[in-house]
Amino acid sequence: MKPFDFRHAESADDAIDAAIHGATYLAGGTNLFDLMKSGVEQPSALIDLRRLAMTSITTTDTGGVFIEAGVTNSALANHQLIRSQYPVVSHAILSGATTQLRNMATAGGNLLQRTRCPYFMQTAFPECNKRKPGSGCAAINGFHREHAIFGASDDCVAIHPSDMAVALAMLDAVVHVKSSTGRRSIPISKFFALPGRTPEVDNTLQPHDLILGIELPPSHLHEHSWYLKVRDRHSYAFALVSVAAGLRIEDGGITDAALALGGVAAKPWRLQEAEASLIGRRPDAHAFRTAATIAMAGAQPLRQNAFKVDLGRHSIVRALTLAAIDRRIASAPTAR
Repeated sequence: MKPFDFRHAESADDAIDAAIHGATYLAGGTNLFDLMKSGVEQPSALIDLRRLAMTSITTTDTGGVFIEAGVTNSALANHQLIRSQYPVVSHAILSGATTQLRNMATAGGNLLQRTRCPYFMQTAFPECNKRKPGSGCAAINGFHREHAIFGASDDCVAIHPSDMAVALAMLDAVVHVKSSTGRRSIPISKFFALPGRTPEVDNTLQPHDLILGIELPPSHLHEHSWYLKVRDRHSYAFALVSVAAGLRIEDGGITDAALALGGVAAKPWRLQEAEASLIGRRPDAHAFRTAATIAMAGAQPLRQNAFKVDLGRHSIVRALTLAAIDRRIASAPTAR
């Protein structure tokens, strides 16, 4: 590992100033340290954010929730407001990583974690446009069973690994950031970047932007929501396909719906056409199958991951079926 300077930030402005002068932000470090050990990231200095006390979860004036960036994944998943009003976020977080990692990883850092594509994670592979722009994408003609079927390009087929981000996309979260020029808000739908011709760019943050927190708007989907994660093994595995599903059901009919997929693109993949197909329908298998067919219609699989198209359809039907059941706080899983 390359030697680096280290110090604790005294304030958000102090952290931003350090970043302007070349430091890399350090929060939980659960992804960054792995990348440093493998040589993918080689920062000359780290500025530690953990003493900034950005660890609160509070209600907003509009009736939503504001999650400060330093809240750990464990604290977020088990917070009463999240479990009761946004259970899909709790489900998503508790389906990922291990208890030890969730105890360290932060909400802000979760959004910034980088792809687990093996060609990116291992510097022994010379071809990776995300790690070394212009070098090529080894995954396209190599091993790509776990890679993207939506939104990919000829330069990159990697996926974003976060479970939490898929739930946030379903809920239309807003990311609040600060830079040397002030604060601004980024809708989650505009936060992540597809690879296009610049796969090294993961998101729309500007250099030195510091994530302050994540705002969840008021939601009426909490009584009928679910996060389904399909993976090769139950413990500590990233999603082949995941689904965040939310429904509002009144008088036996669906009056609102929200769907997002994970494990299929470089960003959480929102399914607006499929959502629209559910409005006015009864929450039954026929409506769910129709929505699933619409959702997967634009998929562009590669040689080894065509199975994700059918898996995605079945996963959407299953997630909607589970969401249609009235699952309130009593059914939300707890961390162990």
